[in-house]
Amino acid sequence: MRRTAIVCLLVLAAACKGRGKNDQQYQTAKIDRGNVTETVTATGTLSAVTTVQIGSQVSGVIAQLYADFNSHVTKGQLLAELDPTPFQAQVEQRQADLTKARVEVANAKVNYDRQARLARAGLAPQADVDNAKAQYDGAAAQVQQSNAALSQSLTNLRYTKISSPIAGVVVDRAYDVGQTVAASFQAPTLFQIAQDLTKMQVQADVDQSDIGRVQVGQTARFTVDAYPDEEFRGRISQIRLNATINQNVVSYPVMIEVPNPGERLRPKMTANVTIDVATVRDVLRVPNAALRFRPPESESKPATGTAPPQRTASASGEAPSSTTGSAAPSFERGMERMGQRRRGMAGAAEALGAATQQRAPRKSQTVYLLDANKKLQPAQIRTGISDGRFTEIVDGSVKVGDTVVIGLATSKVEGPAAFGGGMGGPGGRPGGGGGGAPRGPR
Repeated sequence: MRRTAIVCLLVLAAACKGRGKNDQQYQTAKIDRGNVTETVTATGTLSAVTTVQIGSQVSGVIAQLYADFNSHVTKGQLLAELDPTPFQAQVEQRQADLTKARVEVANAKVNYDRQARLARAGLAPQADVDNAKAQYDGAAAQVQQSNAALSQSLTNLRYTKISSPIAGVVVDRAYDVGQTVAASFQAPTLFQIAQDLTKMQVQADVDQSDIGRVQVGQTARFTVDAYPDEEFRGRISQIRLNATINQNVVSYPVMIEVPNPGERLRPKMTANVTIDVATVRDVLRVPNAALRFRPPESESKPATGTAPPQRTASASGEAPSSTTGSAAPSFERGMERMGQRRRGMAGAAEALGAATQQRAPRKSQTVYLLDANKKLQPAQIRTGISDGRFTEIVDGSVKVGDTVVIGLATSKVEGPAAFGGGMGGPGGRPGGGGGGAPRGPR
């Protein structure tokens, strides 16, 4: 019984397998005409065209704030004020130093005039005159130094009032009243002001493999998460050279100008950018799935009884070559034959150029057409640009309306039941759970 069950299962499996091959079908599509647009995708960040960071050149405690987030400000408007008390005291000190320097220069001038009169009367040596002149010049220089220190103190006092250099909108404020601003090494940023939010820009990071196809003036489309169903458009205004390297990935910043009349787009939004780099209209096109399809091995093998390619040996004793090979001569053979016809350096150079041109690769691919007898017929085509769904056909033995195979669709075949799962068990019990011979007595 066990042998009989095994034989039955093998026969059933073979029958199902043969029936599955006969029912094999293909998924097909039609070659048509249409537009193909090649695109480059990237991710970028929105920002205002002009954004100014306003800081403080002096250290101090913020006493007053006159602008907040989203405040519209004008050029020269007061934004914040630092505590002016220490700076006012420094100005008063410098004023006192200047007054003292002026008194000293006046005293030095009186002493110099006295020594000069005594020297003319022969009552004082010339050395005393020279010493008095030196003291007078030093006192005059001290006056200029004190005056410069006073001017610096007045400038620091003016720096306690922070004004806006442009008209725009405050997009960021980093300090509150009472916080200390430390400007020891660099100017801290207090405010960020965007000049005009009706004109935005996107900085998109384009990979180095795609940057060669991106040009200034091309149209760019992008979406943001805030409006996922709406597409915004812009124009590439600049391709910058300062590439960035992140984990060995090189990308170049591409600036895209975007109009924003309703101010719906906001700074720091993430933009998913699509750049149209090439477009062809009303061309022959094929689905990309047809370029990826490869028939099963049984379909790609030659028919039974077909003789293999014959190989013939030449009279000169050269190695035999396939009669189905390419008719174009090889690089070395072309050089030799054409070099014999054209003697000299000019002939050799021309032969080299012709052979190199002949070896230039052509961008060709194979697609499989389905004829009236449901048989696969390979066809060679040269492809152009692609948009991810369709690819342009530049040349080939296909036409509009041809049926091209894009996939394999095999009809569902009920497979045989597991051994012992669907047949009766020992003693006629259904689902015997092992299908083996009856067990003997324990």
